Amino acid sequence: MTNAVPPAPSADQPTWQPPVRPQLRRSSTERMIGGVSGGLADYSGIDTVLWRVGFVALTLAGGAGVLVYLLLWVLMPAGPPVPGVQPSPLEQQVQRLNATFSGTRPTPPA
Repeated sequence: MTNAVPPAPSADQPTWQPPVRPQLRRSSTERMIGGVSGGLADYSGIDTVLWRVGFVALTLAGGAGVLVYLLLWVLMPAGPPVPGVQPSPLEQQVQRLNATFSGTRPTPPA
């Protein structure tokens, strides 16, 4: 019996690397309320509609969906701003809360 050793990858063959996952951030473009579902969809690859249905189901099953959504809205950092769009006063307040909890400085509105 011989012990077969797999050949080492040559210099011209790229080695396999796992796909790069985006940062978990609220979406600036795919948003209805706070962009939480859009951000989770970008991060996980699960459709935004399914995340929204999940939050509605949690809400109907005892109200946890609202609490989870609000916590994620405050704790998830905002995604890159859309050029030329001013964040709402509520969004500015959420960004200040996020900066307070994460220990970072809030970004000034563009």
